[in-house]
Amino acid sequence: MSKNWYVLYVKPKNEKKVAERLSIQNIDVYCPMIKEIKQWSDRKKKIEVPLFKSYVFVNISECERQKVFEVPGVVRYLFWLGKPAIVREVEMETLKKWLSNDTVENYTLTKLESGDRVAIKNGALKNKKAEIIEIGKTRVKLILEGMGVVLNMKIKNLV
Repeated sequence: MSKNWYVLYVKPKNEKKVAERLSIQNIDVYCPMIKEIKQWSDRKKKIEVPLFKSYVFVNISECERQKVFEVPGVVRYLFWLGKPAIVREVEMETLKKWLSNDTVENYTLTKLESGDRVAIKNGALKNKKAEIIEIGKTRVKLILEGMGVVLNMKIKNLV
């Protein structure tokens, strides 16, 4: 029985808990995490936060798909063109490799606006096409084509 990577939408701020609970049920789960520095009034602290807010990935067969709803916090599957979104194995490996290299801050963007379509030229996501959703002072949100997910990246030297 073949397995596919599906994208689960979960309750906000429940990504880690849902991933742990799915893992306890022997479901292959991946919740990509990144380190961020959070500033409080009296201190700074480096914490791990989900790369994709409210999303986790599960690697399951078609007949096991209903099993995930036994876990509190799971809301629904992400759909793409009327069917549950399936992320290809090569895309999952690219994402894992990219996060393990921790090179996100090496990307630079200039004179881009929301709605622009771009191709990533360097790193593990090389040659991936994306559409820009939002640009902030140090972050950019992209929709990665073919993956159907929103990527929120921290960027150095964002103009």
